Amino acid sequence: MKELSADLKSIGQSISPIEEKLKVLKNLFPEAFSEGRLDTEVLKRALGEGSVIEENERYGLNWAGKSAAYKVLQAPTTSTLRPQRDLSINFDNAQHVFIEGENLEVLKVIQKAYFGQIKLIYIDPPYNTGSDSFIYPDRYQESKEEYLKRINDLSDDGTLMREGYFRKNTKENGHFHSNWLSMMLPRLYIARNLLREDGLIFVSCDDNEVHNLRLLMDEVFGEENFVSQIIVQSNKRGQTYKDIAKTHEYLLVYSRTEDATLFELPKDDDALPYEDSIGKYDLWELRNRNPKFGRHNRENLWFPIYVAPSLIDSDGYARVSLEKTEEYYVEVYPQNSQGKDGCWRWSKSKILLDGGLNSELPVIVAKQKRDGGWNIYEKSRKSTTKPKSIWDETEVINEQGTVQLGELGLGGYFDHPKPKGLIEKIVKIATEADDIILDFFCGSGTTMDAVINLNVQEKTDRRVICVQLPEKCDEDSEAFKAGFRTIADLSRERIRRAIEKVKAERDTSGIEQGNLGFKSFVLAPSNFKQWRGDGIETEEQLVEQIEMFINPVKDGAETEHILYELLLKFGHQLTTAIEVLPIEGTKVFAVNNRSKLFVIEHFNEKMIEHLLALKPNEIITLDLVFYGNDELKTNFELQCRDADVRFICI
Repeated sequence: MKELSADLKSIGQSISPIEEKLKVLKNLFPEAFSEGRLDTEVLKRALGEGSVIEENERYGLNWAGKSAAYKVLQAPTTSTLRPQRDLSINFDNAQHVFIEGENLEVLKVIQKAYFGQIKLIYIDPPYNTGSDSFIYPDRYQESKEEYLKRINDLSDDGTLMREGYFRKNTKENGHFHSNWLSMMLPRLYIARNLLREDGLIFVSCDDNEVHNLRLLMDEVFGEENFVSQIIVQSNKRGQTYKDIAKTHEYLLVYSRTEDATLFELPKDDDALPYEDSIGKYDLWELRNRNPKFGRHNRENLWFPIYVAPSLIDSDGYARVSLEKTEEYYVEVYPQNSQGKDGCWRWSKSKILLDGGLNSELPVIVAKQKRDGGWNIYEKSRKSTTKPKSIWDETEVINEQGTVQLGELGLGGYFDHPKPKGLIEKIVKIATEADDIILDFFCGSGTTMDAVINLNVQEKTDRRVICVQLPEKCDEDSEAFKAGFRTIADLSRERIRRAIEKVKAERDTSGIEQGNLGFKSFVLAPSNFKQWRGDGIETEEQLVEQIEMFINPVKDGAETEHILYELLLKFGHQLTTAIEVLPIEGTKVFAVNNRSKLFVIEHFNEKMIEHLLALKPNEIITLDLVFYGNDELKTNFELQCRDADVRFICI
């Protein structure tokens, strides 16, 4: 048996990005580590002096507080996510997740469970216009411990922020741009960790910070993984109070690695203007229209194609051949736009293989020009096209987002909500049928609404995770007057109404009911007492810490809350199917087809036979379920060892 005695310190904290990188570096350069620490001089020698940038000579983005932002990134969290059944829809089967909480802490909490699992991340962060409020480290003189104490100063139930936790970043602030960058850096860094190798991230922004954001994402994702800076027409009329009426925003797109690809979009109905007995098509010239390519550098693509002027179909297309005969005698060479020897797009072998020259309706045909010459065409039936770098469809305009909220009875509650059409387009080009999507600046809830709607349209099973800070609604706002106290409350309500609208207007037969619901969670303090290695000054404090080993669970912690915390700590996603097994008067929780069992309520000797009969790979228990009976625990541990079952006692 692979045996482990787990203490809360080892599983109670989130993954440290620095430790993960040091592990990779140690595997690559073991000689650069001495007594467990990195020796930079040895690393320089290993890389070669010419590969190392000297101090103050590097190209990059720097700002006041960057070091503090990295400290925030590196600090682990002991928080957890508490399930909220009463705020969910179809909690047990739901495949979508809504999380209320500070998004950086949430990202750290879910990092182990979703590390390298997310296909698409879309975020619409604050644009830093001077009136935005967000969380940022702005006291550069304070220590990491002081900062963490300040930002983790939660209300009594651990769910809401205290005064000063969430504040406005005004342009009068001496660190206006720096504060925004300090807020973005750690979130983007962890976002990258969550992406799959072929994952993509889309970030909405405008002119206020796009220049800084581009440099920041170059640093986090790598300049080589930049995909595009898409211009989105967000406003047809424009901001007419400015000298130039601004009508656009941006989408910055980066990939996790070079493995990422974007899918094509369906063409408009009028994109294939011709039709024959097979179907619709367009005519594409076979000659390569790029003057950079021609006979001089593509010799194999320069050859004659022969036209048969007497073999013309009802649409005016003549048949062609690669061999000259009595019928096929008009010789056509590719000439570029400058009248010089060009080249074809297809080789001879491709024309013979795919050109259908001997079929009833060939793919490669000729059509006579007004001057008597001939053009060679491909009948293209391609129904998809690459996404362009300018998006100007009506569906992506912000006004549509306002209209869509109005249809749900929530009009006027959000400023400039993103339209579903924008998110749906992103989802279509970046994901497939069962991928996971993450939005950790959820706002008005457009992303989950769009994914649920798209799943029903396309009969797909994409899953989405949305995270929203419990930002308080202004007491003078329409939302507050309608009874909504936080943006998170409003986001959840939008998703509820969107689901009801889909059910009322669309055929949902054949759709998994888990795709028409969501699990709601809230960021909360751990259900376990936390070990303090320092700061113990009194005998009472020492006794308190020792008692933690006897009963590490906080008073009043509920079974389901403990279960979900353990699931996250052991790397299981929030939508993991949980089977409840009644065994000898207590509940045992099973996941992964009963390969892992959690015993967190009670334990007695009669359970041992039943648990081992299930042949799990792993059994996880809380030490308190043995009620101090060390003999029973040792007996169970030995029987697990004999059965080759990994036993973990917390």
